[in-house]
Amino acid sequence: MDGPQADKLIMESIDKNFVDNDEYPQTEKIQERSVNMLARLFNAPEECISMGTATIGSSEAIMLGLLAHKWTWRERRKAEGKDCDKPNIVMGADVHTVWEKFARYFDVELKLIPLREDLYTITADDVAEEIDENTIAVGAVIGTTFTGQMDPIKEINDMLINIKDDKGWDIPIHVDGASGGFIAPFLYPDLLWDFRLEQVKSINVSGHKYGLVYPGVGWIIFKDKSDIPDDLVFNINYLGGNMSNYSLNFSKGSSTIIAQYYNFLRLGFSGYKAIMDIMSLNAKYLAYELKKTGKFEVINKNTTFPVVTVKLKDADFTVFQLSRKLRQKGWIIPAYTLPKNADDISVMRMVIKENFGKDMVDSLLEDIKESYNDLESKNEEIHKNENPSLLY
Repeated sequence: MDGPQADKLIMESIDKNFVDNDEYPQTEKIQERSVNMLARLFNAPEECISMGTATIGSSEAIMLGLLAHKWTWRERRKAEGKDCDKPNIVMGADVHTVWEKFARYFDVELKLIPLREDLYTITADDVAEEIDENTIAVGAVIGTTFTGQMDPIKEINDMLINIKDDKGWDIPIHVDGASGGFIAPFLYPDLLWDFRLEQVKSINVSGHKYGLVYPGVGWIIFKDKSDIPDDLVFNINYLGGNMSNYSLNFSKGSSTIIAQYYNFLRLGFSGYKAIMDIMSLNAKYLAYELKKTGKFEVINKNTTFPVVTVKLKDADFTVFQLSRKLRQKGWIIPAYTLPKNADDISVMRMVIKENFGKDMVDSLLEDIKESYNDLESKNEEIHKNENPSLLY
């Protein structure tokens, strides 16, 4: 967020409930403009009437997107006179927990594709093995939670088109762009992952990550209004006028929506691009310097997004110990194991944000090297003082 003007706008709208469009009609227009901007940012075809809504975050946005795909699948099955009691959803283990929550909360079979060493995303072949006529959607991620990488969305789309032509299964893709949705359009405009792909029907994005807004806003964008079943949109009249509502959270503050629109106007495409360029350069610099030490292996080798994920090479201690050591210096760097089938690999992840400049990268590098050396020296001292007789 950009300074006192944004803070003033937020405080002036802190008491406004977004759902009350009759009392605050301009806020509804601001949301509609923001949705339109995002649809165009994600290259929605001109012939489409794109629709969407602001949400509390990407978790609600994903729930709403997948609910729409479940309803669409169910109605199509009914029209074909087929059973509709065994829906499933296909995704990789690189997804955020909310995807698994959706499957459990809304009674959808979860087909979770496990990861494997040296490949921390899914492949089109993986997806092809799992989908069937009961698949409501395929989940694909741009900027995964665990490693900051990207599923091969273009390849998955092409495979689904072939399946549609061959078997008649029209399976949509929902793209989880919580982390990468605000990065790719500015850094990689030619990258095909968005509404330019035929089977990509919905995209969620987090305004409070790289949308550069304070926590509390996400977005769900549908390629066309036909992708939202009418049954999921409620028309209400008890707040003073007739208005439509598509959300899981009925009440929602207006301030973050207004802040998002402020950012769109204040920064524009060139402003966002400049910020993303700087974050990307800092991430690549951090990855290069860590790799140069010879002590770390960078998992996301291309550093496509401003995330650096590393594992240790030949160390006598773990990333968990290194993470704890860095906490003593004020750095909170998460350490964790990767999902099933790659859960023997432990990594640390560093997310580069707009306020993390090169001087801070240098400071972090210095503290990482110092912490690494301290742990290494401590382990060497322990081994040196061991009683050899106790080893036999």
